Amino acid sequence: MNGHLTARDWLREHRKVITLLTSGATDSQPSDSHHANTNRDARNSTRSTPKPPPKPARRASPRTLRRPALTLLSLGATEPGAFRPPWVIDPEITETPIWLDRLPTAFEGLKIVHLTDIHHSIFTPLEEVERVVHLANRLEPDVIALTGDYVTFSPAYIEPAARALGKLRARRGVFAVLGNHDFQVDPDAVTHALRDHHIRVLRNAHHPIRIDNKTLWMVGVDDLWSNSDDLAGALRSIPLRDPKILLCHNPLGIWEASSHDIDLVLSGHTHGGQVRLPGFRSWYRSKLGERFVEGWNQLHQTQIYVSRGIGKVVVPIRVACPAEIAVLRLRRARPNPSRQ
Repeated sequence: MNGHLTARDWLREHRKVITLLTSGATDSQPSDSHHANTNRDARNSTRSTPKPPPKPARRASPRTLRRPALTLLSLGATEPGAFRPPWVIDPEITETPIWLDRLPTAFEGLKIVHLTDIHHSIFTPLEEVERVVHLANRLEPDVIALTGDYVTFSPAYIEPAARALGKLRARRGVFAVLGNHDFQVDPDAVTHALRDHHIRVLRNAHHPIRIDNKTLWMVGVDDLWSNSDDLAGALRSIPLRDPKILLCHNPLGIWEASSHDIDLVLSGHTHGGQVRLPGFRSWYRSKLGERFVEGWNQLHQTQIYVSRGIGKVVVPIRVACPAEIAVLRLRRARPNPSRQ
């Protein structure tokens, strides 16, 4: 059900260019060869006569300046991240429909771009973060969901990561929660930096998205490993009948989410395994099993999407597990509960 294409292919299909066709204009003056012949004859007839002082050179008419026949301008070429540095491998863009029984008609087709596990560090330089932001914006999302782990190890990475992510644009807002690495570095500093760059950080809180008097609730909880998550508090005052999307860094949050009538959970944390070698099971796959490591799944009536994320930890590589920008399209009603 998921469609897969590389970011380079996606941009090639959607790139807009302006083509300017220009050609040099002809001059109505006599040709240069005519002048040359005339001057040659004059020189021959007056060879023994001293030459008069040279006259000031006449400025050529602008019409005689020749221009390139074809000029190609690429839109947005000066944006940060518009050009891919040679060492950066673009993430895979995946597209997945999410069928929600309680989704109001007004939200049919809502596009959510899900980014997670940025891990700005020496393993994920700023150029990669800016590239991801550029690609996400080119997808023209309605909502952007960020599910944690923006930095690794050092607080020095907080402000650059927040500044880059602050360039994300979505029609209905950019929402974020924190991950375990954010708590290891400095959760309050990460929160303030993201908020300073106009990203709504949901720390055991919620925020409504309203269209035509209908509401879809974005809910966020702190990371489970920090023992500061409070889903019941985050849901307080939300009408039970309204659809709810939970941002939770760790996919194990689906167990509690399924008991609180959550429609959809968006998570990261696992990196999809990051390194997949034949005969080797990553720690994440050993801990979580195959079920909630990547992609779409379901527990009771609660659906979940786990993105492979962007960055890298422990080792500076990904093997058979490319980075991911997930595009989720909300659809009203699910035609088949076991559609995948």
